[in-house]
Amino acid sequence: MTSLVSARNVSKTFGSLRAVDDVSFDIGQGRIMGLIGPNGAGKTTLLKAVLGLTDCEGNLSVLGLDPFRQRKELLRHISFIADVAVLPRWIRVNQLLDFVESVHPGFSRDRAKELLSRTKIRPKSKIRELSKGMVTQLHLSIISAIDAKLLVLDEPTLGLDIIFRKEFYGNLLNDYFDKERTILITTHQVEEIENLLTDVMFINDGRIVLHASMDALPERYVELMTSGENAERARRLNPIFERDVFGKKVLTFEGVGRDQLHGLGELRTPGIADLFVAKVKGAAA
Repeated sequence: MTSLVSARNVSKTFGSLRAVDDVSFDIGQGRIMGLIGPNGAGKTTLLKAVLGLTDCEGNLSVLGLDPFRQRKELLRHISFIADVAVLPRWIRVNQLLDFVESVHPGFSRDRAKELLSRTKIRPKSKIRELSKGMVTQLHLSIISAIDAKLLVLDEPTLGLDIIFRKEFYGNLLNDYFDKERTILITTHQVEEIENLLTDVMFINDGRIVLHASMDALPERYVELMTSGENAERARRLNPIFERDVFGKKVLTFEGVGRDQLHGLGELRTPGIADLFVAKVKGAAA
């Protein structure tokens, strides 16, 4: 696997707060990585380090470059959408395209115009005349028209209704993603993106608590819904987390074969949200 992002023992400290704590990971080419964590877990700080917006301890390489010291060169090959669209409200769409075309050598104006033609956004519209969903569509059209190898998305659909969110991710896959490009995305709407992901990384209190491909999760993790004596028998296999659902017990196991749980209840692979809760709360317990 060719790594576009490689981190080794990366940390970032703000005073007495260790926002990112000795993390190591790789993100390969042609992958969609979901970075999942609660507020204050270190997600944004880690993204800023990847984008070269903050320095850090340890070794961090993005596209073979030091993101903080070689940020100008790095920005030629990466794109970024944040949760808050920072665009001048007075500017018109066609003026924005003029600006991006003048500053980014990898931008294709024709491609951007083609993508915008599928929306209700008009070239002479001012940003202040657009809804938040339309501004996000504009962002994605511009980003998709840039020949970038890495796209970083930080809560890109925050505040959008479900129709815009579905369209956003559909357009992202159809118009941007391919085997040569990589996407790193953070969101609290985990259930909406888990079918898009190829890899997932959980971060909590600045530390990586899980880093795995989506294909590997069914082999490593299993949930058992059970009750009564079967629940007692299952507990002897040391689940990492347990919760109550409709009067039954749901136990999450790591590294326990499904054959060991056969006959004790209903088995399934946990969803990303449930698995995150199990890893974080289970570790705390």
